[in-house]
Amino acid sequence: MKKMLLQYDWDVIAGVLAAVIALILHFLHIAEGDVVLAIILTLLALLLLRDLRAESRNHRLAEEAEHIHQRLRDVQQALIPPDALLIGPQRLRPEFERFALAAHGELTWYNVCCLMFKRQEVFDATLRLAIENPHVTSIQLICDEREKALWESEVLPKVQQCDGGSKVRAPLWGQVPETISFIVADTDAKGRAEVLLSFWGEPFMARTLERSVPRYIFRVQHHSELVGRLVELVRAHRMRT
Repeated sequence: MKKMLLQYDWDVIAGVLAAVIALILHFLHIAEGDVVLAIILTLLALLLLRDLRAESRNHRLAEEAEHIHQRLRDVQQALIPPDALLIGPQRLRPEFERFALAAHGELTWYNVCCLMFKRQEVFDATLRLAIENPHVTSIQLICDEREKALWESEVLPKVQQCDGGSKVRAPLWGQVPETISFIVADTDAKGRAEVLLSFWGEPFMARTLERSVPRYIFRVQHHSELVGRLVELVRAHRMRT
């Protein structure tokens, strides 16, 4: 009952009643016509002011609603995860370790620079972690044929010393002209693949006297379409070899 009463526009009802009472008083010759006219005009003016205030309030509410709607759109955009995350120099080693320990199934490393594994600590923080990860069933390296000598002298002996070194397959050799290198693997038991992607040359690679080492890499997350494109690149190379 209370809610029904609140739905009525009592300002309008009161104005109409006042006007009706004024007319009745005039017909009964209790109030003069000028007085009735003044009352009616006053009521009309009050109702007009009320409508003007209501219009201004509605306009302000509409602006506030639009502002809230815009903020909600901004929040929704912020909740959408990015396709890729840039990993800087201070986070490179923890990121490689995270990826190697989270990998499941087959891990593929495309366009490997075997010279980077010359340092034992680099090998241990990257390839060795993946080899000794019990969730990784096989590791496939795709290398330019110019890396064969380094593979045999620097990488293969280290692999053979690892527990589970047999899961590392013989590299796929060929011409790999692309200026990118990446590691792809499922990062959970649901088969959702992620990629660690790096680019050759400045500013993504730092050149030392012996080799180029990553300076910045991208973690391409599993929902990105780029993951599928990079997997297709691996598949196309396998078909050529």
